[in-house]
Amino acid sequence: MTRRTQLDRLGLFDAKVPRYTSYPTAPHFAGDVGPRGFAEWIEALPEDGHISLYLHVPFCRRLCWFCACRTQGTSTLAPVEAYVSVLEQELALLRAHLPRGVRLSRLHWGGGTPTLLSPALMARLIEAIRGTAELAEGAEFSVEIDPNEIDAERLDVLVDGGMNRASIGVQDFDPQIQETIGRPQGYDVTRHAVELIRDRDVASLNADILFGLPHQTRARITETVQKLLSFAPDRVALYGYAHVPWMAKRQQLIPSDALPTPAERLELFETARRLFLWDGYREIGIDHFAVPDDGLAVAQRTGKLRRNFQGYTDDTSDALIGIGASSISRFPQGYAQNAPGTSAHVAAIREGRFSTARGHVFKGEDLLRGRLIEAVMCDFRIDAAEILRDHAITRPALYALFEAANAQFEGLLEITEDGLFVPPEARPLTRLIARAFDAYDLSKAGHSSAI
Repeated sequence: MTRRTQLDRLGLFDAKVPRYTSYPTAPHFAGDVGPRGFAEWIEALPEDGHISLYLHVPFCRRLCWFCACRTQGTSTLAPVEAYVSVLEQELALLRAHLPRGVRLSRLHWGGGTPTLLSPALMARLIEAIRGTAELAEGAEFSVEIDPNEIDAERLDVLVDGGMNRASIGVQDFDPQIQETIGRPQGYDVTRHAVELIRDRDVASLNADILFGLPHQTRARITETVQKLLSFAPDRVALYGYAHVPWMAKRQQLIPSDALPTPAERLELFETARRLFLWDGYREIGIDHFAVPDDGLAVAQRTGKLRRNFQGYTDDTSDALIGIGASSISRFPQGYAQNAPGTSAHVAAIREGRFSTARGHVFKGEDLLRGRLIEAVMCDFRIDAAEILRDHAITRPALYALFEAANAQFEGLLEITEDGLFVPPEARPLTRLIARAFDAYDLSKAGHSSAI
């Protein structure tokens, strides 16, 4: 029996499963968290503690067809400027509830296209954030940068404001693929953006590419990866394209008959993976690669790798607070999500209240199962001693969970006195293995392909 046959029989090429950037996953959030509860969670944070701040800018000059994020197109800066004014109000509201001495260990601007902002608007946001909480020593300030939407002046404002990690979206360099997914972005345009970033001594450069795109072949993804490697990024996210046209209507513009099969998707991933490993990158979790001295690689070696809504992280803050429409926050008590629609979010903030529309309060085995899933996703192993130390579960009960999970995978996993281990040959199944520890009903949510 070949490895491909076994992976097929175990469901890799048919299953739809969560990406597990939270537990429970966002489709299970409900109306049990509102503005008042969100404010109370902020107020309960420890004084002089550290938090992460995520700021969402939902605007784009153009809407890429492949994207499933909550974004909206704009041809002028007028709605963007109005939105920045609301973000300033939201940050002031946050400041009013934050305990004394709280600082930012992580600051991330995402979207949408944060670099759509003019230099003046960027400067206003940076000032508003500094007025909310200061950056802690060694803090990381990262910004998602569209190479089509950046210039020297905007980069100067970001770097002067403390940006020390830039993240560029590439997706794929092949012109036919770019045309099919509605994302024209030439190699020279991307290279120019990278040169601008490097010229300003930004400490770290991230890049995102996709596998599983229409018309993508092993030869084409090889060429894209080789071009990307010419930029020497510190960290790469190799995400699987999630074709979910029932959720993201714009994806209906992408011809489904041009998409690779699940088995071909695995080949595309493995092709890119080998190239990164050959070039000296360390494999981080299921879809990231990093140079050996990058923070993710260090976190992996020291057992401190974690997972949140931005993917893999080395952040250990007390909370992640999301600012802007649709942003999700995580606290020790649970999750809270802002109103997904920009208009509803703006209306709430202008009324002087948070726009929290839904969320989840941790209960029962949530924290236990969330940690089991995170350990599988981050480390490919579950340390039994850690789980028994930090959670209210007996050793027999924990090992019963291990055995039940292993039974779903024909004994492919390794169970020892130390815990559960996912061997290399089983790692394409990681999201399916994580699902084995998920106690929630997954039938109501439209998740993406397991590979």
